[in-house]
Amino acid sequence: MNWLLDLTPDEWNAVRLSIKVATVAMVASLPPGILIALLLARGQFWGKTLLNGLVHMPLILPPVVTGYLLLLTFGKRGPAGAFLAEHFGIVFSFRWTGAALACGVMGFPLMVRAIRLSIEAVDRKMEAAAGTLGASPLWVFGTITLPLILPGLIAGAILSFAKAMGEFGATITFVSNIPNETQTLPSAIYTFTQVPGGDEGALRLTLISIIISMAALVASEVLARRVGRRMDIE
Repeated sequence: MNWLLDLTPDEWNAVRLSIKVATVAMVASLPPGILIALLLARGQFWGKTLLNGLVHMPLILPPVVTGYLLLLTFGKRGPAGAFLAEHFGIVFSFRWTGAALACGVMGFPLMVRAIRLSIEAVDRKMEAAAGTLGASPLWVFGTITLPLILPGLIAGAILSFAKAMGEFGATITFVSNIPNETQTLPSAIYTFTQVPGGDEGALRLTLISIIISMAALVASEVLARRVGRRMDIE
């Protein structure tokens, strides 16, 4: 066990950066994830199928393609990247913020799908009853719909986090593999596999990745069950 925790400063930085990137990606994805899931579950509009396809595109595209598209769009010379850098000083390419963006994009379909399924399972009669009592749609969503979909929201968020912890292809294409800046756990493991004598370091970081991801999934299951039990009691 000691050798598992006997990490070098660069390895610790990779662990901390991975958790930071995954957390930021998850939190930043929640508001648009809820909105898109609501649109796909309840909305009736032209282009709904196209929107659904675009949302799930990162699941079927090679991660390198997604990373390259992000580089073309959010790179310093890309339309969105140049605008954000010039007017707001926000730079994504070859920064940890770009790693968070790439991880958020790759985990977004998993989050949206989990939340969408939860929204579709909500009994619309409860919402309609609240509406007949004069509650606004926003109030109904915040007080009835949101609590009911909380287990799915938690599951989607944790799935997004776990996906971000393991993201490699899109991240390394978009922000490269820069130690202490964009080198997450998968990138650090890849680096170890490319140098002689790096097997021990690669194995150590692999086990740490597994432990963090499994802990997140178990926590998601426990939280979802507790929330579900409370809702059943109420």
